[in-house]
Amino acid sequence: MEFNLAPQMADQTVYEGEGGGYYTWSTSVAPFLAQANLAAGKLVLQPFGFALPHYADSKKIGYVLQGCCVVGMISPDSTAEKVVKVTKGDAIPVELGAVSWWYNDGDSDVVIVFLGETSDSNTAGPFNYYFLAGALGMLGGFSADFLAGGFGISVSESKTLFKSQNATVITKLKEKPNITNPANNNRKDLVFNLENALPPVTSKNGGALVSATAENFPLLSRVNLSGNLVKLEPGSMLTPGYTADSSYEIGYVVSGSARIQIVGLNGQLALDDKLEAGHVFVLPKFFVGSLIADTEGMEFVSTVTSSEPKLLRLAGVESVWKALSPSVLQASLNLSSEDTDIFKDKIVETAAIILSKKH
Repeated sequence: MEFNLAPQMADQTVYEGEGGGYYTWSTSVAPFLAQANLAAGKLVLQPFGFALPHYADSKKIGYVLQGCCVVGMISPDSTAEKVVKVTKGDAIPVELGAVSWWYNDGDSDVVIVFLGETSDSNTAGPFNYYFLAGALGMLGGFSADFLAGGFGISVSESKTLFKSQNATVITKLKEKPNITNPANNNRKDLVFNLENALPPVTSKNGGALVSATAENFPLLSRVNLSGNLVKLEPGSMLTPGYTADSSYEIGYVVSGSARIQIVGLNGQLALDDKLEAGHVFVLPKFFVGSLIADTEGMEFVSTVTSSEPKLLRLAGVESVWKALSPSVLQASLNLSSEDTDIFKDKIVETAAIILSKKH
């Protein structure tokens, strides 16, 4: 499969109006998303903005980039609603078919980016949403007599009940509902904060990498996804690595910029480009990718299409080169025994994130 991997900004406005907006990446500008069954969307909620209850034919992780809001979630295997307050740094998985709503009860805008997998979607491309209420509501498509019979109400009542909400995706509430102080006991089940978690990978003056997997966040095993937060200091590098379990990685640049290189089949350079804030990018399965942050540094979040991803590094202390015996390493690279020893020693000294020599 041939990929056009050029990073892209969101190009489609699904909704924008009173209460907020929702934006996506179309397959026309980002065909690699459809090829890999991936999608991305960005939700912006203004104060009192309320994203109407909906479900989707996809699974994803929402990353809270700014502000805080209240989220209601009903799992496909439960009839109980769980309500949780999410804030900057939180990652909240959304299961396939789960019903959710999102409400900004704060005084500033909320920004949430969703990155996920769409192999179960009815159509390739952006996430497909099915709304329970509003002008796009699924029940609004039924005739009044069907609704009356299904809900045990009169035909006239059904016309009023399912036609009174004219909003489509987002509406702005006139007053705060009584859901602004949800109990925190749902957080451990629904939310993983990437900002406050202990980074498994750190580098002095280089940056940090935090991962949420099924091992430290069990809910991810249900959506078969995992999440990452990577922070690179100015000039630091995320060393070359790849997914060894046929999973894809889709990332969103939160801030800063970096140079990205991706190498694919036959050692061919598949991408050499600049990543900037707002860009979505993809690392195809088994391709090798690496980043070098620019002078202002860089931060990105990413979703991997596996709950227990196998990410292997070709450089750094976890490099597969380190595992090779000296004789195999020497023969593979056509090195002298002395150069082979030096190379092995250098690998041991470096981490997955390293500071550029010029810094």
